[in-house]
Amino acid sequence: MEMKKEYKRYLQKTNSNKQGLQHKFKSLGYLKSNEIDQIFHEGHEKAFSEIDCLECANCCKTTSPIFEQDDIDRIAKYLNQKPGDFIQKFLHMDEDGDFVLNESPCTFLNKDNKCKIYDVRPKACREYPHTNRKQMEEILDITHENALLCPAVAKIMGEMNV
Repeated sequence: MEMKKEYKRYLQKTNSNKQGLQHKFKSLGYLKSNEIDQIFHEGHEKAFSEIDCLECANCCKTTSPIFEQDDIDRIAKYLNQKPGDFIQKFLHMDEDGDFVLNESPCTFLNKDNKCKIYDVRPKACREYPHTNRKQMEEILDITHENALLCPAVAKIMGEMNV
């Protein structure tokens, strides 16, 4: 499924103004933790009232979540596999020592952008793009990367006044 033109525009705008994006993230560093959280949480609610992830799935097409052991155990059980077999078939350890998918797009992504393992998907997928979590200042570097991949984060950053 093709990404909506509107979503592409959010990403193009963010990617074409990386210096402005970097300035916004630097400006966030001068705010209190609860102020940063409030800005992102309000932006998150607004963005996801307008954006449907099933019309995009860019995260599933371009990146891999980190698979924690609980994720591996749960998904392997769902697929009637042993955790070791699941790891061997679908995952590898990255340079940070985290288990990630062997390939992109995600093995579990259907053509209609729905997830084959949605009910048991990894924690990282359930929480993506992480813009509604507490203590956002701890993940501003990841959020910066996500603004270049996720139309919702790009929209949040595009409308942010800092």
